[in-house]
Formats: sequence, structure tokens, C-alpha cells
Amino acid sequence: MIVVGDFDKDHRLDLAIANFGTNNIGILLGSENGSFTSQKTFSTGSSRPIWIHVTDLNNDTALDIVAADYGTHSISIFDGYGNGSFAKSGTYSTGYDSFPFSVVSGDFNNDQQLDLAFTSYGTNNIGILFGNSNGTFANLSTLLTGSDSHPYWTAVGHLNDDETLDIAVTNNGKNNVGVFLGHGNGTFGRQTTYSLDAVSPYSIGIGDFNKDNRMDLVVTNNGTDNIAVLLGNGNGTFVNPTMYSTGSSSSIYIAIGDFNRDDRLDIFVINNDTSTIDILLGYDEGFPVQTKYDTGYSPQWVSIGDFNNDTVLDIAVTNYQENTVNILLGYSDGSFANRTSYSTGSGPYSVVVGDFNNDTQLDMIVTNSRGYDVSVFLGYGNGSFTDQTTYSTGAYPYGLAVSDLNNDTQLDIVVTNYGDNTISVLMGYGNGSFENQVTYTAGVTPHDVAVDDFNKDTRSDIVVTNMDGNTVSILLGYGNGSFANRVEYSTGAYPDRVVVADFNNDTCLDIAVTNYFDNTISVLLGYGDGSFAMQKTYSTGNGPIGLAVSDFNNDTKLDIVVSNAGNNTIGILVGYGNGSFASQKTYSTGTYPLSLAVNDFNNDTRPDIVVTNRKDHTVSVLLRHDRGVMKNEITFTLSAGAHLACVAVSDFNKDNLLDIAVANYGSSNLGIILGYGNGMFGNELILSTGLQSHPYSIIINDFNKDDQVDISVVNHGTKNLNTFLGRGNRMFESQANYSTSFNVAPLALGAGDFNSDERLEIVVAYEDIDNLDIFFMYDVGDFSHRTTYSTSLWPSYVAFGDFNNDTRLDFVVTTEYYNNVAVYLGYANGSFANPTTYLVGRSSSRVVVGDFNNDDRSDIVVLNFSDDTVSVLLGYGNGSFAIQKIFSAGYNPCHLAIGDFNQDSRLDIVVANYDYYSVTILLGYGNGSFASKINYSTGSRSFSVAVGDFNNDTRQDIVVANFNNNSISVLLGYGNGSFTREVKYSTGTAPVWVAVYDINNDSRLDIVVTNRDDNTVSILLGYGNGSFANQTTYSTGNLPLIVAVGDLNNDNRLDIVTNNYRDST
Repeated sequence: MIVVGDFDKDHRLDLAIANFGTNNIGILLGSENGSFTSQKTFSTGSSRPIWIHVTDLNNDTALDIVAADYGTHSISIFDGYGNGSFAKSGTYSTGYDSFPFSVVSGDFNNDQQLDLAFTSYGTNNIGILFGNSNGTFANLSTLLTGSDSHPYWTAVGHLNDDETLDIAVTNNGKNNVGVFLGHGNGTFGRQTTYSLDAVSPYSIGIGDFNKDNRMDLVVTNNGTDNIAVLLGNGNGTFVNPTMYSTGSSSSIYIAIGDFNRDDRLDIFVINNDTSTIDILLGYDEGFPVQTKYDTGYSPQWVSIGDFNNDTVLDIAVTNYQENTVNILLGYSDGSFANRTSYSTGSGPYSVVVGDFNNDTQLDMIVTNSRGYDVSVFLGYGNGSFTDQTTYSTGAYPYGLAVSDLNNDTQLDIVVTNYGDNTISVLMGYGNGSFENQVTYTAGVTPHDVAVDDFNKDTRSDIVVTNMDGNTVSILLGYGNGSFANRVEYSTGAYPDRVVVADFNNDTCLDIAVTNYFDNTISVLLGYGDGSFAMQKTYSTGNGPIGLAVSDFNNDTKLDIVVSNAGNNTIGILVGYGNGSFASQKTYSTGTYPLSLAVNDFNNDTRPDIVVTNRKDHTVSVLLRHDRGVMKNEITFTLSAGAHLACVAVSDFNKDNLLDIAVANYGSSNLGIILGYGNGMFGNELILSTGLQSHPYSIIINDFNKDDQVDISVVNHGTKNLNTFLGRGNRMFESQANYSTSFNVAPLALGAGDFNSDERLEIVVAYEDIDNLDIFFMYDVGDFSHRTTYSTSLWPSYVAFGDFNNDTRLDFVVTTEYYNNVAVYLGYANGSFANPTTYLVGRSSSRVVVGDFNNDDRSDIVVLNFSDDTVSVLLGYGNGSFAIQKIFSAGYNPCHLAIGDFNQDSRLDIVVANYDYYSVTILLGYGNGSFASKINYSTGSRSFSVAVGDFNNDTRQDIVVANFNNNSISVLLGYGNGSFTREVKYSTGTAPVWVAVYDINNDSRLDIVVTNRDDNTVSILLGYGNGSFANQTTYSTGNLPLIVAVGDLNNDNRLDIVTNNYRDST
């Protein structure tokens, strides 16, 4: 092995070589002419040095050498004198048969002293020696890399941005890469591994290969695909590796650097089987894929804004031939909804966005080229707009810009009038209306316009492109809404669009212009006094029109994007930061791209592009990709024949990322799917539950109090209970099995601490037996034999509460065929008294606990399906209850919720009536009785109900899923216990589940519905005024039943998960 450093302080690089065969370290000092002196050697005894590392260990400004001694199982330190000579100062044992292979340094415990980390190939670990202030080391600590892992190479860096050093290692024996996240005190978390499949890793390096400011890993391997790149998520986890081949099958060494000076990291590889070296150059992936959206006929201009206040960007597009402006509302993933059209004047051309009436909602202005006017659309803030109000301009208004031209804090309008060679200025009143135009002379056929301060006097100035004049006009502003006479500067042929930015970082604004006829852009650098240098031109594609500016390669220097109408492309010209630009790199669009705009549509901090395609009547959205050269896609599939029965979510490997556990009924196993924290998941890890066990229900908790997540599962087929004890590294210990007690198939599972011993007990319900079982812990991680409590025939629902005010949990059970409920009072030891039964109606089902008479005692409300009633049993606070009070509901009540619907601080009841096509409201008097029912019509087969405040008036509203007529019904509450008539919204076929969440982070509740029979999920976004947008549907798997919502990829945006029964996904 060879390393480089300045060992004699002459500012020339020297070489240090580990001579494995001759047991020494050789030093070759560098000369002024680039040559080296003869080798000077320093003996290492019989140690067989296999690795050397260079750093200043004792803070004397002279480089020292650390050697990994493969033959003597030790680490040796050679102190440097700063003159090219060294002396051995210490040797530290790495353990018997450890075979140390590599060594690196870093401050792992934040004591300002360098520590050493080395790999022990023979004993399958990483050793850490902590440094003292005098250059010595002590307190060896080890990190296990796994049995037969045989770690080779290690690297140190900040992998999760917490300012503490982490370690990455190649485990050659297990074909994986391991990551240990540091705690900053010299300790590390458990290893997380990333499989490299069939190749054996050798060397490893750390760097940011996709310029997202997150550290990535690159690994060389023995095997066909011999280079692996693992992109970092910024939290210490990595996506699955992307593999590259150099043609070699044995790449043993890697180095990282920017070899072609393009500000991107490249890779240098040594291949020992082919005796070659390879350089893999990193490149910017850019915008490889476009997504098209229909806009209507002849889209002309595009503008961007958040029109519905959901913090997600939306698009406004003018359609020249249709006389409309279309709104496409955006989703947080960079996709867009179908368009909504608004009528404009004749020949709408350009569109801009701003708040023209000071209501904090975005409005729009459109130029109508054939109508000689502009249209103003005021926004409501929910994505919709008022009808247009028009204001006259000159002939053929094309270009449009808005700014405060007279320093009154109100937005004003500037319009170019192509037909009469003028510009119009319309001063704004701040209420959405504008004064009559004032015109100024421009050049010949003015087309586009931009406003900014070109002479640094804090007053708005104007730049205009003059198409037939081949010039731009500069009109300096006086700050009162009037302007000086124009000054013109030459451009290329037929200048079209103009943008303003500081391209050379001199704090003076510059101008860029597209020249349609000579296929160039012109850049005019500003002097900061309102004047400009002569143009510099850069080649584009054919017919450049649209123009925008952004930093596309994250180098803090502005770049230019141009639409090439004749080539059906956009071109990116990367800026050098001095006012000059590289040659364009092109990406495909639709047919005849015109206007374009740039912003971040999917909130990944990277600029994306939207472009109008005039001749195929679409807009193209191009999301910026930078994925370390190659795209990396993950497809997740459950085990074959899984027939998913249950799903649960937790963090099984303690990486602070959510993982998934599934009960695979058909394949008789559990699946553990580890999450990467970005919405993607790894392969399924299978845990067998036994032959023909058919796991049905699972519950997750820490049952043995070791701070690790455990799993319990009831098996329908083998009638037993399994417990899998977690080890925190995605592995689970052999199951504890309780199989002798069950005579019938278990159906449901729950857990709680019923006897206040700080240990969890497990509750099991059965399919065809009339009791519940509770399992008590008698030792950590294990459970005693069950305690069985008899119930009436077929217990159906259970609810918990403290019925006798002794701070112990009690429970109440309903039965499906007997007319009673059974109350079980809890003892301090977790056992329960014999039940006391209370008469209720027929086919009692759903039960809910609440305080209905405001006496601070728990009461019970029960649905009676066959009697079409609800029963209320008031609690005495001693565990007993009064005789039921019966209140009429609708026909076959199937679901129940409680809330305060009339804001009187008393609980009310809402019931979904399956066969009555309604919901019933029972208003509480606060004394345990209720007013007569009030019915509100819903759709056919009201299946489920949810409650929320949909119009932000602090009053509770209701949403109901209607199974038979493929809709949901929304009933808004007046706050007095009454509700509006239902408003129906279409869903997919056979909606079976409804949930209420704020999906788009706009502080307004939205609705999520699963549609069983057309395999979709519907999203209805709320406007915050009680109304909802039309559904947007997303395909699921076959027969979706249940929907869950949560933030799976830590981006503060809600994600949706459905289970698809028929295809086991």
C-alpha cells in the first residue's frame, strides 16, 4: 500500500509504502523536479504491515504513520520528526487471530484528540483505540460486524449530519456494507447493513456524488458488477446500491476526486485482474423524463403560484385559440391535477401572478392579444378565481410584467403592445382594480417585458424586447410611475423573451434575451448605472423562445434554460459565475415548446421546469433528477401466496425510520419490511410462524422491557400464540409458543397493563367461543397460562374504562345474539371479577364509553342492530350501572361516533344507519338522556362515518361513506346540533373506508376513501369552507380494504398505504 504526505515539511509531496513482504515501511522524499529520493526504510519487525495511514497524532505539526500489522495482530505508531525520518513509539494489540486489515483516524468522542479505528478481518469486528493528548492510545473498544463478515476496509465521515463521526465498513465475507452511526461520546449504534448481492466488497469511499449535500458511499467489489454507489438519505441510511461494471471482476482500490473539474466527484479504480485503471466520471443527470398534461388548444404562456394555499405549487397556462386560462393544481410529488378553465378575452397570450387586492391570495392577469385588453382574475385562495375584469391596452398586447412602479406598495401592470409599438402602464389601487393606461413609446414590435432596478436607485425600471428592431429598450423609472425616454441596445435577430439576473456576481443586474431567427441567446452585462455592455451570444437549438434562470447544478452560479421550438427541446446553459456560459445540454419536450417557468414542484430542493407545448396542446413537467448518475428504482413484493391478513408499523431496527410488519395468512409467516425513510422499503424478511399456522392478528410492543420492539401474533390455523423477541437490528429471537390452550381459532389481539405491574398483558378473542383470554407476564419476555373469563354467546365488541374509579382498567363486552352487555371489573393483580350483565337491545354490537351526564363517571352507549336503537347505561362510579335508557336510531344502525355537536359541553351521538340511508343525531341533555332523533339523509348503505371540522368554524361536521351509490356525503354542522343537507361527492366503486386527514398541509381537512370494487383510493381535497375538490383517484392493488395515512418518508407530508387483499400486497 502507498500513501502520500509532506513528511519533511518542504511543501513537496513524499511517498510512504507498506512493504508487506520485507516487514518495513519505505519513505521516498519528493524532489523539486518531481522525482523521488531512494527509499529509506523503517523496520516493523516481523509484523507484515498491510496498511498504513498518515496523520498528525500528537499535535506537533509533523505527520506520523499508523500501520496495521497483519502478521502480529497489532497496530504500530511511528512518530514523525518532520524531516522525513520516523521512530516507532508504540504497538497496540488488536487481539488473537484478529488479522487487522485497515486503519483510519478520527475524533470519535469529541475530546479534540484523534482516535484510531481498524478492521479485524479474523475476529469480525472494528476496533477503536482512543487517543490521549500525548499521542498514545488506550481503552480498546470493539464494534461487531457479524459472524464470518471478515471486514476489509473502513471509512469515516458525517453520514447523518449530526456533527459526530460515523463509520462505514466493507464486510467481504457477507457481501455487504455496514454503517455504524456515532453518538459523539465514543460509542456507536448497531450496525445497519446494505447487501451487495453476489459481489464481495473490498474498498470503500465517502463523498457527495449527486450534490444533494448528503454523504454517499462508493464501493469496489470482486465480481461482475464491481462498482457500487449507495446514495445517502442524509440521516445515516442509504438507498439500495446502484451497480456499475468496469469490465474487471476484481477491483481492489478506489480513489475519489474531481478529475475533469466539472464540480462533480469522479472515481478512480485499480483492477488487479486486468492490470488496468479506470476513471468513472460523474455527470449531471438533469431532466431525463418529462410528464405531459393536457391544457387545451394552443397553450401559449405558463406561470407558477400556490393558488390553493396548500404549500404546493400550481400552474396557470393561457390557451391562445380557446380563449381560456387553465389552472392545474399541484400535488406534493410534482404531479398535477386535471385542468380547470376560466374564460378570458380574445387570444390570451401571457399570464402573470400576484396579489393585486392585498387579501394574501394569489390573483392572475392575462393579456388578450386580439382583444386589446388585459383580464384580471382575483383568487379565492382555494384554487378557484372570480370571473375576469378587463382593462384596455394598446394594439395586440403580448408581454406582461407586474411591479410597484410608483412606490405606493401596490402592484402595477406593464404591457407591451406589439401592434402600435408602445408599452402601457396601469397603476394599481390595491383593491384589484387599476387606473386607465398611460402609454410610452417602445421600439419596433415590442414583445416581452421585465421590470427591475437597473441603476440601483430603488426605483423600478423596464426592459422590452423589440422583435423587428433587433434591440432591447431600457426605460429608467422616476419612482412615481413615469419613465424616461428609452435607450436601445442591439441583440440578435428577432429577440423574443427577456429575463433579468446577476450572471457575473457583481451585484449589478444583467439581461438575457432569446433570438428566434439566429438560434442564439444574447447576454448583456449591466454596469449598475442603467447602462449595459455589448451583447455576448451563445448558441441554442432552432427557434429559441422561452427563457428562465435558476441554479440547476447546485454550484451557486446562475444557469439559463431556453425552449427550442424548432427542435422540441429545452436547453440548459450552465453558468460559470462570470457572465459566461457553457454549451447547452438538451432534453426532450412536447411539440413546439414556447413558454417555460422554473420552480421546485416536488419539494426536493431541486429546480424543476414546466414548459408549454403549443402544437400538441400540453404542458411538460420535467422534474430535476440527480441520483448519482443512474436511476435507482425499488420494487417491493410480499412473499408468494401471502394473503395479507394484518399490517402494523414500528421501528424494528432502531434507525428512527418506520418499518412494516405483515401477517401473511396464506404463506404462514410474518414479513418484516424495513423502511428507508424516503417512502421506499427494502426486501421482505420472513419469520416463520409454523406450518399451516395462518397468522391472523399481530400486536407490537416491548414485552420483555429490553427497549427493543417485539411482536406477538395469533395463528388462526394452529390455534396458538407466538411471541418474537426483537433484537433491534431487524433480527428476532426464536419465538415463544403458547399452543396448548386454544381449542378454537383466535380472531383478535390486544395488549395493556391490567394489573399495574409495568408489564404488558395480552388479550385474545376467538371466532366461535364465548369468552376472552388474558395472558399475564410472570417473567420478562414470557407469559403465563391464560386466565379465561366466560361471556355470553358470541362476544362482538369490547371497550375499556375505569368504571369504579379505582384507577384500574375494567372492560365491557357486547354480544351479538344475547340481549346484554357484560362488565368485568379489574383487580390490582390484573385479574377480573365475574361479570355483571345488563340488559340492552337485540344484536348489540358497537359499544363506546363516555361521560353522558357530566358526573365524572364512565357511562356506556351500545348499538342494537336488530332493534334499531341505542342503549345508554349510566354509571354509578362504583362499577355498577343503571337500567338502560333506549333511544331510537335508524334502520339497522351499524356505526357510532360521539362528539359535542351543539357546543353545549355535553356529549352527543351520531349513528350511521346501513339500511335507512341516513345518519341519526341524538343530542345529549347532559343528564344521560337524549333528545328525539334527527335524521339526515345520506346515500345508499351508509357504511362508515367520521367527524371533523371541514369549514374551520370550530363546529363539528360529518362525512359518511355510501357503499351502494359510490359516494360520500358531507353534512356541515351549524354548531346548534343541526346540520346542512348532505352534499355528495363521487368516489370510486363501493367505498368501504373513509378517513379524514390534512393531506396537503394547508390546515384544511381532506378526505381519503378506499374503493373496493375498482381498486382505487380517492382523495378529495378540502377547501376549508366545507366544500371539497373532485376526487383524484390513484390505482391500488386488487381489492383494497383499509387505508392508513402517515408520514413514511420524513418529509412532513402525509403518505397513504392500502392493503390489497387479492394480490397480497
